[in-house]
Amino acid sequence: MCGIMGYIGDRQALPMLLDGLRRLEYRGYDSAGVAVVRNGRIDLRKASGKLSRLEQVVKVAPVAGSVGLGHTRWATHGDPTDRNAHPHADCTGRVVVIHNGIIENYLALKEELLAAGHRFQSDTDTEVLAHLIEAEYRGDLEGAVRRAVSRAHGAYAIAVLCADEPDKIVAVRYISPLIVGLGSGEMWMASDIPALLPYTRHVIVIEDGEMAVITRDSVRLSSVDGRPVERPIMHVTWDAEAAEKGGYAHFMLKEIHEQPRALQETMMGRLDEGRVVLDGIRFPPGFVETLDKIWVVACGTAYHAGLVGRWFLEHLARIPTEPDLASELRYRDALLAGNALAMAISQSGETVDTLTAMRDLKKRGARVLAITNVLGSTVTREADDVLYIRAGPEIAVASTKAYLTMLAAEVMLAVDMGMRRGTLDQARARGLVAGLHALPGRAQEVLNREPEVVDLARRYASASDVFFIGRGLDYSVAMEGSLKLKEISYVHSEALAAGELKHGTLALIESGVPVFALVTQRHVKEKMLSNIQEVKARGGLVIALAYEDDEETARQAHHVLPIPRVDDLLAPILAIIPLQLFAYHVARERGHDIDQPRNLAKSVTVE
Repeated sequence: MCGIMGYIGDRQALPMLLDGLRRLEYRGYDSAGVAVVRNGRIDLRKASGKLSRLEQVVKVAPVAGSVGLGHTRWATHGDPTDRNAHPHADCTGRVVVIHNGIIENYLALKEELLAAGHRFQSDTDTEVLAHLIEAEYRGDLEGAVRRAVSRAHGAYAIAVLCADEPDKIVAVRYISPLIVGLGSGEMWMASDIPALLPYTRHVIVIEDGEMAVITRDSVRLSSVDGRPVERPIMHVTWDAEAAEKGGYAHFMLKEIHEQPRALQETMMGRLDEGRVVLDGIRFPPGFVETLDKIWVVACGTAYHAGLVGRWFLEHLARIPTEPDLASELRYRDALLAGNALAMAISQSGETVDTLTAMRDLKKRGARVLAITNVLGSTVTREADDVLYIRAGPEIAVASTKAYLTMLAAEVMLAVDMGMRRGTLDQARARGLVAGLHALPGRAQEVLNREPEVVDLARRYASASDVFFIGRGLDYSVAMEGSLKLKEISYVHSEALAAGELKHGTLALIESGVPVFALVTQRHVKEKMLSNIQEVKARGGLVIALAYEDDEETARQAHHVLPIPRVDDLLAPILAIIPLQLFAYHVARERGHDIDQPRNLAKSVTVE
């Protein structure tokens, strides 16, 4: 996720570009840049770090002109450095591109362009587009962009300037958002509405597979293959704060609803006809086949992701896997023997306990694999291999889409390892890959049932105790559901292993207490139904989270939160969504500061 801003008109572009980027900085903040056309040339200014660094650069070396593009970056290819900041230019400097998304086949295209004599200045996938357009340019920017994007596979939104055609901006959208703002004798474009609100309330949304040719006086839309498109003008009534949140009341709710797209981004380019191809992982020959143990080190939500990951890795790859709280492992003097892999999971890549535990295991001979969201973070610099989850910036303190994409990344890793070790047959692998492909759509189906969760949250918002029970994978998901509720609603909540109810914890269940029972694992379903009866016998109110076609469980529960039927191993990726929504709506009913709950920070960088 990156921020795109553009302007064409008669005013100076730079102040509006910087203002728009400031309003879009929540979409990416590891580097920023601008490109402005003037007197037959394009001037570039860019800098790594926060937008304030770019502002310092243009103060020392200003750029003038009434046509320009701006970009604030969330890195996916190439470290967050000056040279990797957008915009990116072709060999001549006469074509520049800004880009939000991923070009899946950039390596093959780059090799072809290098062989043809093109010179690359960055490590990004984006620069490939600039050189492709250069190679295709024959005096017609629109045609060159059409031909170039026809060869680029992935999900992206791009905007292009050409010094030889200074009176237009050409933009293309595939999945990643892009809008055009309409004025009188001037136009704007951006990846999100907040950037445009100070200048116009009239916008056109570019849809997937469409191109926009923007001049001072017109916006011409067409499909990428050249068919004209008509699109109605939308009038925006949101205020600036609501627009930044996409019309949602809080960033947390926005990020919950971004999860189908986040899943798509996580898996993009990594699933190929029944197999998994993971970029960033370069295990030595024979390493996976002879792996004796995986140590998972993480904290909080990432630790819960590691608990789920253990099931994936042990079930599919048959590798003993031990998740540990990093804050405990670093003081435990754990016994490390044989061929070991340390898997460090951290959304930010800066969690101090995770880093310390990872370093200790690495010092004692373990190879380190990082699963993280932030390119260039400390964990990525110190790990041997990195699997990026590509969730995009997560603003709310309570993690949602990062957790979900961590699970998707772990499934892909387990499938890859299982295929390498011969513990996973091809038919099962194909089934799981097909299931992964379908997950974004299935996640959207769950989100579409949000009104049912809202009703439930209103019913139980005043509860003083809430419990979550499950077995196997369901217990691991229950722990995350419980954490979400307590961290933003401040309700006392506990996750209990359902098989342990009779060993003491059943004493906590009393009349009227809400109990979430997760029932997605068929091999323990009968046991879970018995546990539901135990809870009901003590007066507990059972809210079952089960497959939508599971009538047996529905008959035994007081309420049901249904999810679509999927492979049981993939169920955790869907099962957590209703629990996230429940936590959010309970907190909202109780009037809490949801995005910044008391006493908590987004990234824990001190012990």
